[in-house]
Amino acid sequence: MRHLQLPVAATRAGMIAEEVVRSFWPLWTVIFLILAPLMMGWQDLVPLEVFWGGAVVSVIATLAALIWGARRFRIPTKAEAVARVDAALPGRPIAAIADSQAIGSGDAASEAVWRTHMARMAERTKDARAIEPDLRVSDRDPYGLRFVALLFFVTALLFGSLLRVGSVAEIAAGGEQTLATGPVWEGWVEPPAYTGRPSIYLNDVPAGLLRVPEGSQITLRLYGEVGALTVAETVSGRVEELGAASDAQQEFTITQSGVLSVVGENGVEWNIVAIEDMPPEVDLTGEIEADAMGELSQPFSASDDYGVESGTATIALDLTAVDRVHGLVIDPDPVEPLVLDLPMPFTGDRSEFEEFLIENLSEHPLANLPVTLQLEVTDAAGQTGATDPEPLILPGRRFFQPFARAVIEQRRDLMWSKANMRRVSQILRAVSHRPEGLFSNETTYLRLRTIIRRLDNFRDVGLTDEGQAEIVEALWDLAIQLEDGRLADARERLRRAQERLAEAMRNGASDEEIAELMQELREATDEYMRMLAQEAEPNDGTDQADNSGNSQQMSMDELQALMDRIEELMQEGRMAEAQELMEQLNQMMENMRVTQGEGGDGPQTPGQQSMQDLAETLRDQEQLSDDAFRDLQEQFNPGQGQQRQQDQPGQQGQQGQGQQPGQPQGQQGQQPGQPGQGGQQGQGQGVGEDSQSGQVGNGAGGEGDQDARSLADRQRALREELQRQRDGLPNLDGEAGDIARRSLERAEGAMEGAEDALRDGDLPEAIDRQAEAMDALRNGMRELGRALAQNQQAEPGQGSEQGQASGRPVPGQRDPLGREMGNTGQLGTDQQLLGREEINRRAEELLGEIRRRSAEQDRPQVERDYLRRLLDQF
Repeated sequence: MRHLQLPVAATRAGMIAEEVVRSFWPLWTVIFLILAPLMMGWQDLVPLEVFWGGAVVSVIATLAALIWGARRFRIPTKAEAVARVDAALPGRPIAAIADSQAIGSGDAASEAVWRTHMARMAERTKDARAIEPDLRVSDRDPYGLRFVALLFFVTALLFGSLLRVGSVAEIAAGGEQTLATGPVWEGWVEPPAYTGRPSIYLNDVPAGLLRVPEGSQITLRLYGEVGALTVAETVSGRVEELGAASDAQQEFTITQSGVLSVVGENGVEWNIVAIEDMPPEVDLTGEIEADAMGELSQPFSASDDYGVESGTATIALDLTAVDRVHGLVIDPDPVEPLVLDLPMPFTGDRSEFEEFLIENLSEHPLANLPVTLQLEVTDAAGQTGATDPEPLILPGRRFFQPFARAVIEQRRDLMWSKANMRRVSQILRAVSHRPEGLFSNETTYLRLRTIIRRLDNFRDVGLTDEGQAEIVEALWDLAIQLEDGRLADARERLRRAQERLAEAMRNGASDEEIAELMQELREATDEYMRMLAQEAEPNDGTDQADNSGNSQQMSMDELQALMDRIEELMQEGRMAEAQELMEQLNQMMENMRVTQGEGGDGPQTPGQQSMQDLAETLRDQEQLSDDAFRDLQEQFNPGQGQQRQQDQPGQQGQQGQGQQPGQPQGQQGQQPGQPGQGGQQGQGQGVGEDSQSGQVGNGAGGEGDQDARSLADRQRALREELQRQRDGLPNLDGEAGDIARRSLERAEGAMEGAEDALRDGDLPEAIDRQAEAMDALRNGMRELGRALAQNQQAEPGQGSEQGQASGRPVPGQRDPLGREMGNTGQLGTDQQLLGREEINRRAEELLGEIRRRSAEQDRPQVERDYLRRLLDQF
């Protein structure tokens, strides 16, 4: 049947291909393995003996593979092809039409049925199609040797040349073939890797102009009789290392434009143009900016033809521009220039980009001093580009409180030169001589006194680098405490922010001014809430019944929502409504009271209980330090303590009841001549210095020793209580928890030292140790709060104490991007939008984009403030 000829023939051809592949796959595997090293030119590199040994092995392997395949190869017959096609059809119609009727011959009905059956089978044969061959040999090659050979062959095609196989005939003919066909050559140009350009095979490049990057490596190989081909070039600039022009292999680097030629039969010549690698460029694209906390932002741009690799910013002291007054009169100690790494793009092309150098150098010795800023970038070739030194004042944190500014100035002078140590000590001592009105509480005074004592200790032995760093850090902490202040300072800052905003409402302000004033109000409110929480007394629940009827609770989120509404009304010009809401906010802040917990009814967590216990211990330690400080004053002014006893007749003999905690010294002055001890007081005042000292030692000695023992017992009780609290701390993971434990352990050690000093009657030493204990306690409480937040163990009330209350969701509240609040009451979304493998990459990209947008001056101030708040969180 003619319609079966084509399917059967195609199927038979496929079956032959199957036999060829299955029988001769070892043959082409061996051939590929032999051709790969020949195309790479290995035969020209190995010794002649190795070459002939490999040739014998190759011939044996080829013959063995050929014989193995020939013994297994069999040409399929036509009948086998027909059977394969027939097997693919339903009912095997081809075999059916070849059958003959076995029974029923001569019966007309049976013969009619048979003819109908034959017609149906013949019709089915028309659906016959060629069967695809099965060329898989996985069962015969389980180790994939054919793919290994194919990989070698493809690699040789990419990095080698088929022309190299011809050298096998030259080696076999012993040079006679070379003389017959003439000399040949090969050459490559490999550009530097950092350019990203591919290698060039010179045999495929026609003569003429050829542009390659400077620094490219040229390799030329000459085959044939020595001297038949020579190389001439003027691109390397070689003088001393210039070899013979007829060397079989030559390598040199392109350092300049020139001519490269292969002289001789089949020679060629190129005019090489060396593309110069330009040095990178960097520029300052804007003025340096800084916020009130001292974080600087310097925009810059960099570019290079192949990409910038790295960059640095060098900040050096500009001594000629320094105003040499006060502590800056003497020559400074050597200050190494500050070198900062410039931020580079995480992804994308580095050939041209813009970035921001963002750092906070407020605590650096060069802060607020004239400096020069120089940026320098480097490319992969080691070339550098730099800006001209830019003179500027290195931004630092701004201090507005006069005493804090004075402390920072002394800190600057001490960092300027160690020789200023005596001057700094004298100035600080003069400031602390009359502390009335300068210190909001005794704690800051005690910290200053501790610093002065440390300076006095270094006066005899000399100020070491470690001692200088210690005192500099202590002065910084003191200035921060003086600047930020306690609750009264925070309330005053809040009042000033409210007054400025009210003035802006009356006079009309731009959107930028409104945004700036609202940001100041938010910061003042947060600080006031934080201070209020720290100063709040523990809630024992005794006043719940009185306040439950007329009190109103408001979370931090609701408070922020109210301020957002005020800002929105001001921007819309609805000043009357904004003023009304502002009055409501002011009244709320006046009556503000921080509660412990959500309504005060829920049970406290272990972390919250620890924070409350430590706060009570800190208050007790402050009270004890105040009492010790008053006793120290009484030694130099005996009548002061007696006058307090007269003012409080019911409290005589009780230590520490003459002054409330936090009351400044000097507000309890006695009037001479008051009844009771007035005569003794007058007598004491009329006696000279030696007599007065004698009176203090003899007349008040017994009572002073008894009071000292009482203070020592109180100090021991506080130390034991702190030890109990430290043993009962919750198990917190992370660095913050470890720092909190170490701080509390340091506080316990300082308390023990204060106890020993009290028992020995050394009140100044005891006060110093108590100041160290209070500093360590504060640091431990701060780090404990961070650890609780990280471990999600803090309750809403505790979060309010830290100024980070979660609060309740406000209906309709949106974040600055217009997104609805999540289910947990937080702004944003609760869904996991990215897979784990994408989070780090996306975070880096988003952080870079936020930095870029926050520095664009054409964006609205509100948007830039929001972006900077995001950067502060990261």
